[in-house]
Amino acid sequence: MATYAIGDVQGCYDALRRLLDIVQFDPGRDTVWFVGDLVNRGPQSLETLRYIISLGDAAISVLGNHDLHLLVAASGYTKQYPGDTLGGILDAPDRDALLHWLRQQKLMHADPGSGFVMVHAGLLPQWSVAKALALAAEAETVLRGDHHDDFLRPLYGNKPSAWHEDLAGDDRLRVIVNAMTRMRLCSAEGEMEFTHKVAPVNMPPGFMPWYDVPGRASAGTPVIFGHWASLGVLLRADVIGLDSGCVWGRKLSALRLEDRRVFQCGCGAIKTSGFGQ
Repeated sequence: MATYAIGDVQGCYDALRRLLDIVQFDPGRDTVWFVGDLVNRGPQSLETLRYIISLGDAAISVLGNHDLHLLVAASGYTKQYPGDTLGGILDAPDRDALLHWLRQQKLMHADPGSGFVMVHAGLLPQWSVAKALALAAEAETVLRGDHHDDFLRPLYGNKPSAWHEDLAGDDRLRVIVNAMTRMRLCSAEGEMEFTHKVAPVNMPPGFMPWYDVPGRASAGTPVIFGHWASLGVLLRADVIGLDSGCVWGRKLSALRLEDRRVFQCGCGAIKTSGFGQ
């Protein structure tokens, strides 16, 4: 019985199945965590989503920015961009069931038994794990409810760029979602920066990787995240990055939580330009 955390799949279904074969994953015995970005940019978004859903309780996923992009596009509040591979899902006969399942997923997952938490992108330095879970639950409740369109319509945007306790409404939800699904860099005060998407060198002055902010409130709890393909696998005591750029032709990575062993398989290159949003 084992638990595996897997980095951004992004529609690379064949690579996912190869990696699960490598670790001899058994859904009747094991559990697999997905760090989000299940879909988009890869060639088999529909197959990937259907398969993960078929795993039932053996799979736990958090939402990534590409998963939310699918939901926003499906609601008609944004267009598909060059390189998107969401058409198969949007045209599928089971589209509504797939989108409904996606809306039920978490922004952040915590497992008291193992002590690990998981989020797609990161946590702002002011947020303890308990605070972040409470804020994630606020957004999840709206996304799962009957008025989820009211959540999706104003979701896109970079402002506000920092957390304040008095934030309310759309601004409050946007900051929560941007931190947990889009952030890579922030300042010591928690201001987010969204233009730097490559490796953590030559960063804008005053900004650093979210996990390097001195005194961040979530320090000490191991946080598993993805989203940063150019960073690659990062293994530290309390931060584990697992986006190793499968959709860009590199590798798909899995971490076995029980012993922190990393497993990888190669991925075929996808023709696109630059790293994704």
